[in-house]
This record gives sequence, C-alpha cells and structure tokens, in this order.
Amino acid sequence: MDPIIKKLGDFGLVPVIKIDRAEDVVPLAKALCEGGLPVAEVTFRTAAAKKAIAAMAKAFPQMVVGAGTVLNAGQVDDALEAGAQFIVSPGLNPETVRYCQQKGVPILPGCATPSDMERAIALGLEVVKFFPAEAVGGLAAIKAMAAPYGSLKFMPTGGINSKNLASYLAFPKILACGGSFMVDDKLVKAGDFDGIRELTRKAVQAMLGYRFDHVGVNCAGPDEMEKGAKRLEALFGLGKEILPGSIFSGYGIELLKNPGAGVHGHIAIHVHNIARAVAYLKAVGVELPKDGARYDEQGNLTAMYLGEEVCGFALHLTDRAPVEKG
Repeated sequence: MDPIIKKLGDFGLVPVIKIDRAEDVVPLAKALCEGGLPVAEVTFRTAAAKKAIAAMAKAFPQMVVGAGTVLNAGQVDDALEAGAQFIVSPGLNPETVRYCQQKGVPILPGCATPSDMERAIALGLEVVKFFPAEAVGGLAAIKAMAAPYGSLKFMPTGGINSKNLASYLAFPKILACGGSFMVDDKLVKAGDFDGIRELTRKAVQAMLGYRFDHVGVNCAGPDEMEKGAKRLEALFGLGKEILPGSIFSGYGIELLKNPGAGVHGHIAIHVHNIARAVAYLKAVGVELPKDGARYDEQGNLTAMYLGEEVCGFALHLTDRAPVEKG
C-alpha cells in the first residue's frame, strides 16, 4: 500500500475542507493539528483551493494534505504544484486515475457501484472513496460490496458524523472516513477556530473509543495471585478466568503471577484500533517506547505501553475483547 494512503488509515478520519478565504487557512490547519488530526483534504470547489493547500503545507509540514473534488489532469497539476500529497475525486475517471499514476501520486476515486469497483480493480487500485456514503446505503452497502471485491478497501465520505463514525471504522475493510462535521463552514466563517479544535478533539475521541478495560495488579508470586483471586471470589462472587501469567477476577481486575510493568501494576485502556490510537498519540507528542508493544503467540499486537506511569501504574492500550466474568 502507498505510504501516504497508509497514513490516512492510521489517522482514520480525514477532514474534508472547503476554503473560501485565504486568511482562514493557517488558523484552521492549526486547529486540526492541535485537535489531533494533522491531515486534510482541501476540495477544489473554490478558487482558493490551490493557495490553501500551499499555505497549509508550508505552515504545517508535518500535515498530510491532499486535494479533493479533483476532476481532471489540470487540477491534478495545480494540486501537486501546491504540495498536495494525495488526490481524491468524486467519481472514477480512468484518465484522471492514470494521470495520477503516471505522476506517482495516490488517488482515491469515488465509487458507488459494482461496475465502479471493477474498473478500480482493473486500474490497479487498492483503496477507493465510497461516495456519497450514506445516500447510497452506508455501511450496509459497503459490506455488501466488500464481499465480492475483497481486494479493495474503502474511504466512505458523505454523511459521516460523530455518531456513525465508530461503526464505520469497526469494519476492517474501511481504511478511513472522510468528513466535514468537525470543520463546520459556519465556524470557519465566524473564525471560531477554538470551536473547530474542540470538535476535532471530540471526533478523535469518538474514533478511538477510549474506555477503561481493566486494572492489572502486580503480585509477589503465584501464591499471592491465587490467594487474592480466591478471596475476591469469596467476598464478591467474582468469577475467574485463568491465563498463563495471570487470573482475571470478575470484570476489570487482573492479578498478575509476577510483577510486571509499573510499580503497582498497569491500567489497560480499550481502543477500537491500536494502530490508529498509536498514530494519534504520536501526533500529539506522547512517548511510546520502541519496546512497548506486546504480541501474542500468533504475532498479533495485543497491547501498546506508554512511556509513563500514573500513580505507580503503567498505561497500555488494548483492543482485545473485554473480559466479562462474574
């Protein structure tokens, strides 16, 4: 997969921006970055688009900036000259797709029918924009399309909001979602960039789905672990799930056979997707040590530890199914 497209997948949410006034570009980009989304699709629906892309790319070089509503080769050239790193189009124009491929820039053309999907595959594409998502059947339609076209991934755009975002992203064939709900045009025109930053932050939280999963308690050894589990069962009727290195007592308490990370243990926070959560935390400057990843016997990522503790407890992310015992 193209590295820029992969980055879009790591972010999970691509703000779709329409810029009318050049003076709004930099403060808007700043609000997105501070809200945790250093990425944007600037649509070529206004005369200010090219200048907006250039200003955004110059002021915030860490951003992944693309051009949307691109209809022809001339707009592709304008977008690339301004510094766009990816191209998005509302429909699938084979000539535009081939031109982008010749230029070496990734393109996500809009697709909504089986015929669109087959043309995309024939053009060698791995990811397409699904547009207009809600109007043509939403997530149910994507799932139906994904069955026969298993090689494709999708970026649904159109009708995506904070309420349906998580359900879209829970489907593994969805790379990311495109949306404009965090960059409301009224807020942009009013210069309310603090409001945009807050909407962006809330959108990121909805996308990641942070919630408490469990607390792990460091025990001195297997005897203390088993004694603790028996006592919790006797006192509160908490069922037990015995794992190789620990016992889960009820929902949310893990007793560790031997001391692990953290002075006292660890706090596990559940997320919808660890890779997206890691990308977000890195973007906002959180330390994630290279040895912080944990894998199961099959090589699947099961946890990512942060490089800090809270009250003597290490912190880690998990996307495993929650324990529901007791």
